[in-house]
Amino acid sequence: MVLFSFALRADEPPVIPVGLDAYRQWDKWPLQRIGARTYMRSTYDRRGGNEAADASHYLYQLADDDNVSLDVVGSGILYFVRYNHWHGSPWHYVVDGKDYLVGETTTADPDHPAAHSVFLPEAPFPPPLAMTWAATQGADLSWVPIGFEKSFRMGYSRTHYGTGYYIYQQYVGGARLSHPITAWNEQSAGSQDVLDLINRSGTDISPYIPQTPRNGILTGTILSLDTNNYVLVEVHPRSPSMIRKLSFSVPAAEALDFGQARLRVTWDGRTAPSVDAPVALFFGAGTLYNRDQRRYLVRSFPMTVEFQADKVELSCYFPMPYFTSARFELAAPAGHPLTNISWTIFPQELSEPPSHVGYFHATYRDHANPPPAGEDLVLLDTREVEGGGDWSGNFVGTSWIFSDRANLRTLEGDPRFFFDDSQTPQAQGTGTEEWGGGGDYWGGLNMTLPFAGHPAGARSTNEAKGPEDMVESAYRFLLGDLMPFGRNAVIKLEHGGTDESTEHYQSVAYWYGAPAATLVKTDELKIGDEASEKAHQYVSPQASEPYSITSRYEWGVDHIKEKEVYPATTDVGRKTTGSSEFTLKLTPGNFGVLLRRKLDYLFPNQRAEVSIANGEKWEHAGTWYLAGANVCVYSNPKEETGPAQHIVKTSNRRFRDDEFLVPRAMTQGRDSIRVRVTFVPVDLPLFPGHPWPELAWSEMRYDAYCFVMPEWQPASAKH
Repeated sequence: MVLFSFALRADEPPVIPVGLDAYRQWDKWPLQRIGARTYMRSTYDRRGGNEAADASHYLYQLADDDNVSLDVVGSGILYFVRYNHWHGSPWHYVVDGKDYLVGETTTADPDHPAAHSVFLPEAPFPPPLAMTWAATQGADLSWVPIGFEKSFRMGYSRTHYGTGYYIYQQYVGGARLSHPITAWNEQSAGSQDVLDLINRSGTDISPYIPQTPRNGILTGTILSLDTNNYVLVEVHPRSPSMIRKLSFSVPAAEALDFGQARLRVTWDGRTAPSVDAPVALFFGAGTLYNRDQRRYLVRSFPMTVEFQADKVELSCYFPMPYFTSARFELAAPAGHPLTNISWTIFPQELSEPPSHVGYFHATYRDHANPPPAGEDLVLLDTREVEGGGDWSGNFVGTSWIFSDRANLRTLEGDPRFFFDDSQTPQAQGTGTEEWGGGGDYWGGLNMTLPFAGHPAGARSTNEAKGPEDMVESAYRFLLGDLMPFGRNAVIKLEHGGTDESTEHYQSVAYWYGAPAATLVKTDELKIGDEASEKAHQYVSPQASEPYSITSRYEWGVDHIKEKEVYPATTDVGRKTTGSSEFTLKLTPGNFGVLLRRKLDYLFPNQRAEVSIANGEKWEHAGTWYLAGANVCVYSNPKEETGPAQHIVKTSNRRFRDDEFLVPRAMTQGRDSIRVRVTFVPVDLPLFPGHPWPELAWSEMRYDAYCFVMPEWQPASAKH
């Protein structure tokens, strides 16, 4: 056994690739993003149902032609947007207070769609970073990074079926970024090197050059494979390594059976495999049935399934780091032995220490058939994998089967993702096909894009050519829009619009993870608890007396078929129109702090200025702002250009968790901080002429989480 010394453990977090660097530096996919947070907001039905298929629920209306669906304060990067067709355009992109109108070709005459539409202005939204419904089978998608230094707001000019979801990142002050964040403008354009790279999807994007002999490339052929595990290879490198390519070539006649084979990969002698999934689903397709004899079943950036004359080539380009060993295994499906499987594994030297990277995981779930009514499917819960405990890393995508009966109606289910103990989903979507990059169920058609696709499945049972053709699957890969977590990740998907679908789901969740925390909870202040307030020196002269609230978080439906799914709970909090001060404990070796607040979302557009005491002085740490409330305005006219409506929708979900990032310079080296939160009223009506009843800052609990370097070593290198 080869042992390595990790005395050179980095004391600083790795640099976070931001903007277009996230694509250029795609080999940094496994690196920890310490100090980064990703959020996904959308037009979902705030009451937990599926009203208008989760369209047209707006935070507020500034005007009939400016219906706000996203409102963020602070610096960050909008990495992804998805709209259903052209509906809602032109969209207002308000970057640092400057309003840019973004539309597409069909915007000018929405009742007569343009066959070859593009985003407008065209230069800053080039394909393949931006594609319209004509290429995606139903959605306008943009992966163009939109940087903002102070704020970002998005508004819809039209509201007919105004559905969408948006993924953005924000960073703790002082985080190590690959370059400073600068504000986007209409003169911005995608760099050609990035466009060329993404356009190479479907080809070999690894550093491997097949025509050039290289040391370390591993190849082999399995002449016969049965249901027993077959060890392809167990690698013990001289130095830490990273797999840059894993590929298989199989006879086309055996493709269906090979798709059902099981792939397992175990890193560094761990007790359980980190990759354990059916081959087809691992490579982005629920089945290797190719209904239209396409060359590419999957032509994504990290995964490729290519059909040639007499064989099928499957390739994975997710970088996969390991330190002492890597074990690759295959098992044929029961009763279907396989022959003549060729494989290639290309490892490359790894320069990063364990504290900088996470192992690649592909976590498979065969969900109950039928799924439990009223309960989201759990695609991943890192607290339950490989022995559980703390895991930190990045959630980077999903591949899933949502029906084996060619039923597209189940696609109404929303994704809901929870990170690091939050009870509010940091990511809330509008539906399953939206998550897979489509719209209107992709029109029942198949498509494959670099980061999203619906590669398999007929439009209906009537059109299906056999049982395999009724297997419906989709994939979604995250790169610039990946979702970091510091202690746990819970990835959920609603089955059907209200968790009522009876389809047979299977899923693979892709993620990078190290078995140690990068986010450590160091303190908790319970507002309204006399002992806790005293221990934290809580002072809030204008705060109300503690009052109890009985409500829910924003999860799924409360009841299904008269069964209560999510009972209401009771908690205590205060409201204030002044300032609150309190002290929270930290760990001195931190790289910034995440403050999480539980609040009463009854009060709209809660905004406060946050300051941190530095001796006798107070230093401004930033603005804490949460747009919207448990009340939203709904507008969904029947006509494409119909006038905006002003319908008030009230949810019974008043509990919400919200986050604020305290800069590293104000927290590092300190074992506690004194925090001051000063309420700033945002006197903004729900829509013109409809003022809010009350404005206030709500506080029920404050938690302090410190960003830290993870402490772990590969299992076989501990001795």
